[in-house]
Amino acid sequence: MVLSGAGTSGRVSSLFKSWGQSDIGLLRDKNEDAFWCGGGDGWHLALVADGMGGHQAGEVASRLAVQVVTSLIQELACKSPVHVSWQEELVAAVKRANQEVFTVARSDPRLAGMGTTLTVLLVQGRRYVLAHVGDSRAYRLRQGKLEVLTEDHSLVQELVNQGSLDMADARVHPQRHVLTRALGTEPTLAVDGGSGTLLPGDAFLLCTDGLTNAVPDNEILSILSQHTQPTAVEELIRLANKRGGRDNITVVLLQAGEDC
Repeated sequence: MVLSGAGTSGRVSSLFKSWGQSDIGLLRDKNEDAFWCGGGDGWHLALVADGMGGHQAGEVASRLAVQVVTSLIQELACKSPVHVSWQEELVAAVKRANQEVFTVARSDPRLAGMGTTLTVLLVQGRRYVLAHVGDSRAYRLRQGKLEVLTEDHSLVQELVNQGSLDMADARVHPQRHVLTRALGTEPTLAVDGGSGTLLPGDAFLLCTDGLTNAVPDNEILSILSQHTQPTAVEELIRLANKRGGRDNITVVLLQAGEDC
C-alpha cells in the first residue's frame, strides 16, 4: 500500500522498525507526497516521493513511482536470491519507475510534464543501499551524529557546489524549488546510488523538502536525539508546520536494533 496525503504508518521487520507520516501542511490544497515503509525477514524498504505538476499530476507521479519500486523490490527481496547486486537492482527499479511515469505523462494531456523526486533506502542483511533523484533527502543518525547521505539535485545545490552560495542562503533562496533532475520528466534518467554497512543502533531519516526547507539539520538532530522514534516523526512535522507549513511534509524514520 502506498501512503500519500494525510497518512501514518508503522512497520516492523526482524532487524528494523520504521515509522512514516505525511502531512498536507498549512498552505497547500492537496498533498502530492507519497511514502512507503515496511519489510520482511532480513530486509526493510523505505521510500519518499514529492510529486510535481498541474492538476492532480504530482500526486499521480509520486504514487506511481513509489508503487513501481516497492513492487519490484518486494518481489525480489521475498525470493531472497543469494547473488543479487542490490545497488544495481535498486537503481534499475528507479529507472523502471521513471519509464512508467514518463509513459503515463505522455498518454494523458492532463498529466503532461509531471514528475517526482524519489529517495529509496533498502536494508538487506547488514548492508544498506540507496537510490536517489531530486531534492528529497536521506540522513543517517549514528552515535549522535547526523549525516546527509544524498545530494539535492537542485539549482541552489549547484550554486553551493560552485561556491557562489552558502547553505544558509540556499535554504531561503527564491529558486530553491528548481530541480535539475526529477523522475518522469525525461525518457532516461541518471540515478544516484550509495551503500554502507549497518552498525547497531543506526537510524535513517527519509524526508521531503517540506521538512528540510523549514527545519535545519541541527534542529532535526535535536528532535531525533530527544524523542522516541514515533514521537520524533510527529515532532518534526509539527515543527515544520509551526514554521509556516508552506509545503507538504513527509517523514519516514527507520531504526536498527542493537543486535543488527
